[in-house]
Amino acid sequence: MEPHLDATAQADLVRSGEVTPRELTEGAIERIEALNGELNAVIHPLFEEALETEPADGPFKGVPLVMKDLGPTVAGTPHHEGMRFLRDAGHRADADSWLTSRFRAAGFVFVGKTNTPELGILPTTESDAYGPARNPWNTDHSPGGSSGGSGSAVASGMVSIGHANDGGGSIRIPASCCGLVGLKATRARVSMAPLGDVMAGLVTDLVVSRSVRDSAAVLEFLSAETPPGEPYFAPAKRRPYTEEVGADPGKLRIGVMTTAPAAIDAPAHPDCVAAAESAARTLEGLGHSVEVAHPGALDDPNYVAQFMVRWSAGVAAGLDFWSMSTGKQVTQDDVEPVTWALAEQGWSNSAAQLLTSIGYGQIVARGVLAWWQDYDLLLTPTMGMPPAELGTIGTGANDADPLEAMGRAVPYAVFTAGFNATGQPAISVPLHWSEDGLPIGVQLVGDMGREDLLIQVASQLEEAAPWAERRPPAFAAA
Repeated sequence: MEPHLDATAQADLVRSGEVTPRELTEGAIERIEALNGELNAVIHPLFEEALETEPADGPFKGVPLVMKDLGPTVAGTPHHEGMRFLRDAGHRADADSWLTSRFRAAGFVFVGKTNTPELGILPTTESDAYGPARNPWNTDHSPGGSSGGSGSAVASGMVSIGHANDGGGSIRIPASCCGLVGLKATRARVSMAPLGDVMAGLVTDLVVSRSVRDSAAVLEFLSAETPPGEPYFAPAKRRPYTEEVGADPGKLRIGVMTTAPAAIDAPAHPDCVAAAESAARTLEGLGHSVEVAHPGALDDPNYVAQFMVRWSAGVAAGLDFWSMSTGKQVTQDDVEPVTWALAEQGWSNSAAQLLTSIGYGQIVARGVLAWWQDYDLLLTPTMGMPPAELGTIGTGANDADPLEAMGRAVPYAVFTAGFNATGQPAISVPLHWSEDGLPIGVQLVGDMGREDLLIQVASQLEEAAPWAERRPPAFAAA
C-alpha cells in the first residue's frame, strides 16, 4: 500500500495511528534493497540511522526521504557530490545544513543519499564515481540530472519524495524524465545556509514528488523560517502554499513557447512539442486564454555565452571549495574531463568578466520579467528532448573536446536554464507520455514570487489528467 501513496497520505497514516514511522521506514528499506541493484538510485544507504531515528512531530512525521548527495549536508554521512576525489577521500559531512535541519523538523526520516552527476553539471546522472542511475520507466534511459537519483527513487516507489536542487533545470528535468512533479521555487524562497550565493544565485533546493500537494506542503514548511544573513529575499507569499492546492486561479492569460530561444540551435523534439500543445488544449478547456507568445528577451543572442561565464565560474569555484575544505588540491586527474574543461574556463575568465555576466543576466531578466506584466504564466515543454539513452550525453572516450558533452546537454535544458538566471519559479508536471512509454513533462513558469499560481494551475492539471495512476514497471516489484 505505502509505495502508491504520496508523502502527505503516508503522514496521514502515521497521524491516524494506522502505521508507525518505523513501519514506513522498514517498507522503504525493503523497496530500496529490492530495486536499487537495477536502478542505482541510492548510493549511500542510511538504514541503521533511519531505524534509530525518532522523527520530529512535523507535518511529515515518519515519512521516508532520500537526500541528494549534492549541496545540503547530512551530519556524519558520506558527501561526495559525484566526485571520485571525495569518494576516494572518504569524505563525510561534519554538520547538517540549514535545509537538512528543516527536513528533520518536518518529521522526515533520511533513508539514503542519491546518485548525482559530478558537481551536478550535466542533465543526466552518470558519474565516473558511481555509475549511471537508471530510469524506472525504461532502464536503458537516463532519469535526468542532476537530481536523477532522487527522481529514480521516487518514481520507482522506493520512497514517496526526494530532495532535489536546481541550477539549470535539475529539479524539473528529472521530474520530466521520471513522471514526477518538480517545483523550482523563486530565488531565495528556500535558504541555502550556511552557503551563500551559490553560482551567483542560479541554484535553489526543494524536492521531486508524486503530487502537487506534496511539493506545496514541503515548500510551505521549508520557507516558513530563514536564518539571518540571507543574500536575497523572495517576494512575500500571499497565503500558505497548502491553501493554493485546488484553489481557483480564475481565468489566466497563458503564453505558449515550443521553440528554443533564437540564439540556441536546438529544435525541440516533436514529442516534447506535442506535450506542450496538448497541455495548452487542456488549459483552454479549463477556461484559460492560451496563445503562442513568449518573452522576446529570451532570444537575446549573447545570453548563452554570458550564462556560461557564470556556470563555468561556479564549477571552478566548486573545485576550489573542495581543495580548501579537504586541504588537498583537486587536479585534472581527480575529475571528469568535462568538469576540468569547464573549471579551466572559469579560472581563465577575469573577475570583471564574471561581474559583467551577472549584470548582463540581470539586464536580460528585466526584459524577460516585463512580459509578465501582460501574461500570467508561460507554458513550455520541460525539456527539448525525451529522456536520453544512457551514454549519449556525458563525456565519451572519443571526444576530441570534453566540452562537446555540454553541447549534447543543451537540448535537455533549453527551456529550463533561463529561469534559474531570472530567479523565477517554475514547475514541471507529467502530462504526456511518448509512444514507447517514457514520461515527457511540461513546464509552467510564473512571475517572481508567484508560486501560488503555479500550484493552483498544476492542481487543475493534476485533476484533469491524474498522472499518479501511471506507474513504471518497478512498482510491481515494490
